[in-house]
Amino acid sequence: MKSILPQQRLFLELLVMSGNIALPDKDDATLLFRTMLECQKLGWITLTPFGSGFNQAQITASGRKVVEAPLDN
Repeated sequence: MKSILPQQRLFLELLVMSGNIALPDKDDATLLFRTMLECQKLGWITLTPFGSGFNQAQITASGRKVVEAPLDN
């Protein structure tokens, strides 16, 4: 399994705890936006258009599996 970065794990854990969230659909040069795109590319989340200027982020089964995996210390 691909190693997960701390910010990716945090993002996925937030999705698990809070459910689907709305995020900007345009690059706003933040770490959150970059992390969102990385997680989407890895298949850990899906993004769906949600209102004007936003996407809905939803965790996938593989994203949940990554979060549930033990931390590598």
